[in-house]
Amino acid sequence: MKQTVFIIGLGLIGGSLALGLKRNNDVKIIGYDANTHALRTAKRIGVIDEMAVYMKDAAGFADIIIFATPVNETIRLMNELSHWQLKKHVIVTDTGSTKNEIMKAALTLKEQGITFIGGHPMAGSHKSGVEAARAHLFENAYYLLTPFPNENKEEVNILTNLLQVTKAKIVQVNAEEHDHMTAVVSHFPHLVAASLVHQLAGENERYPFTKQLAAGGFRDITRIASSNPIMWRDITVQNRLELSNQLQMWTEEMIRLQNLLLHADEKDIESYFQTAKKVRDELPITAQGAMFTVYDLYVDVPDYPGVISEVTGYLAKDRISITNLRIVETRVDVFGILVISFQTIEDRAKAVECIAKNTTFETYIS
Repeated sequence: MKQTVFIIGLGLIGGSLALGLKRNNDVKIIGYDANTHALRTAKRIGVIDEMAVYMKDAAGFADIIIFATPVNETIRLMNELSHWQLKKHVIVTDTGSTKNEIMKAALTLKEQGITFIGGHPMAGSHKSGVEAARAHLFENAYYLLTPFPNENKEEVNILTNLLQVTKAKIVQVNAEEHDHMTAVVSHFPHLVAASLVHQLAGENERYPFTKQLAAGGFRDITRIASSNPIMWRDITVQNRLELSNQLQMWTEEMIRLQNLLLHADEKDIESYFQTAKKVRDELPITAQGAMFTVYDLYVDVPDYPGVISEVTGYLAKDRISITNLRIVETRVDVFGILVISFQTIEDRAKAVECIAKNTTFETYIS
């Protein structure tokens, strides 16, 4: 008998989760989205098996209910769900980027005997919407589960087994650990990126040419500032205490750095950068992290007409998909001037082989 999964919210995450779960032939996917166009599109392109007109009615048929909605909306819907008629052993989960407030809201469900297991697939894309959904989105990405401490292990195993087909790395943590760790590597870096862009905006008023120079490294480290402001508003509010602590630590670190600059001790400054380089170089490169990451390849190409189309032509011939392409005009730490971005590390590896096979251009990975 097929397991019925009801996914509420058919954006990039909900849609990709639906496609990933459909790798299991014993799963039927029912989908709902407040946007009727997204809902119909999901059915038309095969992301879901059935459309739900009313959440309440469809939830009654589900063995697993997944909220793939913004955190604040998930909490609102969880309050509604407590009044719905559900199957006796239904398992409810979510995909939100913060967990403390979600798990607090889930206490009401727990009191009614409804199993809720928090979830967070740590993957994304440069695209959004159900049309961008991909079955492989969660491959090699961490998928964090935050069950209650005394949760029935059998229920956790049921959800874990369901998610295994997505090829994500499923790890259990508690809600407090989740929110602290994601604050460090995901939420707080977004605040830093946004603050750097704000600083650029202020500088650009006095020195208008500044923005024209903001390429290469500046664009790389501030890329996440282009993310959905409403989503990040909710994440920031939900995880504000952890973020406040991180901001205090960052302030102390900046004061330490300012003192290094004022004392101008060359050995101390070099050591500061050397330590940063060592820690950064030891970061894992074979798995997705907390934030969406494109996989960049730097190609040292000669300067002659048509060289860019030549390289992309080779990639197209080998059916290697790229997500972005740009020319780096001024960047002292990278040899290549052509930067090609890929959605997966496998695509980047294929591109390296393709370029080596067809050209004498050198390639670099940063």
